[in-house]
Amino acid sequence: MLKVLYLLNHAGKAGTERYVQTLIEKLNNKKIKAYFAYNEDGLLVERLKSLGVETYRIEMKHPFDIKAVIKLGKLCKKLDIDLIHTQFLRENYIALLSRIINSKVKVLYTNHFVMENGPLLRITNRMVTSLESNIIAVCNKGKDMMISNGIKGEKIKVIFNGVDVDYWGQPVESTLRREFGIDDDSFVFLCASRFAHDKGHKFLINGVSELKKITQKKFKCVLSNDGPLLEECKKQVEELGLSEDVIFTGFRKDIKNLIYGSNLYINSSEHEALSFAIIEVLACGLPVIATDMAGNGDIINDETNCGILVKYNDDKELANTINRLINDSNLRIKLGENALKAVKEKFNLDKVTNETYNLYRESLKK
Repeated sequence: MLKVLYLLNHAGKAGTERYVQTLIEKLNNKKIKAYFAYNEDGLLVERLKSLGVETYRIEMKHPFDIKAVIKLGKLCKKLDIDLIHTQFLRENYIALLSRIINSKVKVLYTNHFVMENGPLLRITNRMVTSLESNIIAVCNKGKDMMISNGIKGEKIKVIFNGVDVDYWGQPVESTLRREFGIDDDSFVFLCASRFAHDKGHKFLINGVSELKKITQKKFKCVLSNDGPLLEECKKQVEELGLSEDVIFTGFRKDIKNLIYGSNLYINSSEHEALSFAIIEVLACGLPVIATDMAGNGDIINDETNCGILVKYNDDKELANTINRLINDSNLRIKLGENALKAVKEKFNLDKVTNETYNLYRESLKK
């Protein structure tokens, strides 16, 4: 059985943490023995401990932290690790350098961002690519960007993120409307992204303001999660006179409950690789409006026909698109039916874990 150490700088509650957790849940004690190492503590550590996964803290101050390199190398020797699966640049570089101490260990890197690197990083990428066994891009634009960032294309394999269709596709009786006093006649659209700069909440709130000017129907915009921009967004809602139209739920663990109480999901991100939130929503059979950014186009396109893409920061286009779906129930039904079909065929967790495990095995041969 392969021994795989998952290495992550911040073990919080975002999409990358969900990626690591789902891989471990599907593969651990079946095809691999999983271990986890991290720098900053968070919800993922708690969740993995509850699954019986051994966790270790390694302080990682920067990508070339020699103390972290030495500690990681010693840990891998102690646990007899076969492969380190890294998620971001900092821990990936540390893992690659640790091979100097323990060359037996292979390194596989999943890139969760679509981001242009500067000249120095592009040079460094060219130098370290030879130390990597394989690289996963979670979307096609992510692969293209990595190649432009100096990483060898032949080492990159696109494996889309995936979710458990059986879990998300099983309906629940939602308490959302009862909890927040939303009447049955109101159209509800949900966004569950963390309140951070790249998630586009200010754009979404501006879109809600435009929607209020053009729609004749009652609606509620539900914003669920926490983050550094939460209070700023609350202030924006108040200043725009939207306090009766926008509901802030705070951080919730019952996202499925919120999804099944909604009619539509909105992804307003400025930057996106391949959003777990979008795929989870689609698996519930809910249509999605998303920004035309990076991996969103791998999910929503003419082939899948499970949602509508809009231009980022175009408030009026977002408002018009929401209003279109508010008023066209047949279109919502059609998009919802296609949503579940798309997830089953392209973003199925079993498909993702099988492809990733096969890449683990291939990496050990290099």
